[in-house]
Amino acid sequence: MKRLTWGVVFIYLLAIQSAFAEVRLPNVFGSHMVLQRRKAVPVWGWADAGEKVSVTFNSQTKIVKAGKDGKWRVTLDPMEAGGPYQMLVKGKTNTVTFDDVLMGEVWVCSGQSNMEWPLIAASNGKEEIKTANYPTIRQLLVKKEVSLTPNDNFEGSWTVCSPLTAPAFTAVGYFFAKQLQQELNVPIGLINTSWGGTHSETWTSREAMNSSDELRSVANKLPASIDEVIRSGKERSEELVKTQQGNLPTAAEEQTWAAADANDSQWKSMNMPGDWEWGGLPTVDGVVWFRKEIMIPEGKKLQKITLRIGSVDDKDSTFVNGQLIGSKKGGGAREYAVPDGLLKPGRNVVAIRVTDTGGAGGLMGRPDQLSLSGDDVDVPLSGPWKYRLANVFASSYKPGPNTYGTQLFNAMLNPLIPYAIEGAIWYQGESNAGRAYQYRKTFPLMIQDWRQHWGYDFPFLFVQLASFNAANGDSRKGSTWAELREAQTMTLQLPNTGMAVTSDIGERSDIHPKNKLDVGRRLAAEAMRVVYQKTEASANEPSRGPQFEKLTIDGNKAIVTFRNAGRGLVINDKYGYLKGFEVAGADQKFYYAKADLQGNTVTVHSDSVAAPVAVRFGWADDNIDDNLYNQEGFPAIPFRTDTWKGITEAAKFGER
Repeated sequence: MKRLTWGVVFIYLLAIQSAFAEVRLPNVFGSHMVLQRRKAVPVWGWADAGEKVSVTFNSQTKIVKAGKDGKWRVTLDPMEAGGPYQMLVKGKTNTVTFDDVLMGEVWVCSGQSNMEWPLIAASNGKEEIKTANYPTIRQLLVKKEVSLTPNDNFEGSWTVCSPLTAPAFTAVGYFFAKQLQQELNVPIGLINTSWGGTHSETWTSREAMNSSDELRSVANKLPASIDEVIRSGKERSEELVKTQQGNLPTAAEEQTWAAADANDSQWKSMNMPGDWEWGGLPTVDGVVWFRKEIMIPEGKKLQKITLRIGSVDDKDSTFVNGQLIGSKKGGGAREYAVPDGLLKPGRNVVAIRVTDTGGAGGLMGRPDQLSLSGDDVDVPLSGPWKYRLANVFASSYKPGPNTYGTQLFNAMLNPLIPYAIEGAIWYQGESNAGRAYQYRKTFPLMIQDWRQHWGYDFPFLFVQLASFNAANGDSRKGSTWAELREAQTMTLQLPNTGMAVTSDIGERSDIHPKNKLDVGRRLAAEAMRVVYQKTEASANEPSRGPQFEKLTIDGNKAIVTFRNAGRGLVINDKYGYLKGFEVAGADQKFYYAKADLQGNTVTVHSDSVAAPVAVRFGWADDNIDDNLYNQEGFPAIPFRTDTWKGITEAAKFGER
């Protein structure tokens, strides 16, 4: 019996030793992958220290010995587009085989939700999927993960584009790849590493953040371990509850909060709509009650009344005077009919129980979407609401992707490096709009950081923020989205960059515009210019919209000259009205201006401005009505000629 036991132990130890000895590669390599043509192709992985590893691919064989740490790497010579091929990676005890490997163009697709947005949810996505038989377009989808330190692998695998797999493709990346393939006739590989709602800082390495005076302190706040994060998060949440209200309610106490006569005199106040993480409940996932008192004058008709509360993140149960009138989980605006007779002249109370399971939480619509209205009643509900915490979920203690900088670089980008790529496409900025001025530094820093880690200045193409009525921002009250777009335009000063303008294809009431086809096509047009040099051989073949060049003052008129006019500037309006221009004098007060198109210039003037000094175009959160284009169909880039202080100059990362 003893001899048998030792035999089992010996076999077990031998199995462990063999497992450790097996050669293996990170998941960026796999069957159906696309490798970058015309560039040296690094291939790397792990084996036993000193183990000889050979990589055979397309008539090439490279041999290397693993280092003392078990890591190995070879570099295949550049190859032309083609395939399918087989890759064999041989070690001492095993061989790894990858089939159906193609050579073509490889692009990283990254950013937040508008890049993550799947084809199935895009405009005409269901119809597009039916014919999405593109066997030489492939996607590697990187699974979402956060890490406080750089990882060397991730979960994910390559898939071939077909009606079965296309629904999960990034919609922007899919249309980008489809257009590129029509132009180049080569395989296209997409590496989709994106996460909705994320800041650019979480996609930036710690080394890069340490190189920035503004971000060094953020990098130094990184904790040593997840256990430390959870412990400090729990302590932070307990302190938050203690500071805000003393303690959490019992289940019986919470049930009374819907009633009109519930005592909310000690509740705190928060403006809605908005994300409660920025309104006083940082990092909180859980249940929060909101209450608002409404006064209705005598004599009002109180039949056929509708309560509108906009979109809620993630679930609501909505009460009027203690009676549940509606509940919904997930996105989309809420419109609930108020039963006749429930409202009374005088004091009424709306109470909303909001459950958030992760990320942002609260009433997330536009201010004009919060109202109580009917034939004889119209009560706006945006502004201060009383609130109180009912429950804090354990997920509040764990780090989210934005809790600390660098986390997604560590988990979702670092494992891809140094896989050979042609370039990157990027759709992000919505989550950085509140710190748009800082984005002038953090966005270029991230781009340069990626390039430094890859070891070459690959092309980086990005999408300028689409129109969206985030907060009714404009030149009079300030616009964070306009300032973010300006920061994106300024980033074009980096070499090998391009930008797709999408102000004309946004949606006023939806931060996720469904038209991803034109986004992908415009990125592809920029790729053809920046990377493949097949457009703009002359000034009459632009791949981008008109861009401000200079301002000339002539009396009470301001004359704006544009470059990238292509075959000429045009107005997209059947009546010929040019929209989106504003003008200001030395008093810095902007007025809507009349704009006249003359060749490649626009003459701007307003009766309210006798001596103009500054012009703005498209300077608003929602600039979808702006209608200056070139004849090639690309919209003009929003701009301002002044450098007057904006509303985001003081905002820094980590401040709320």
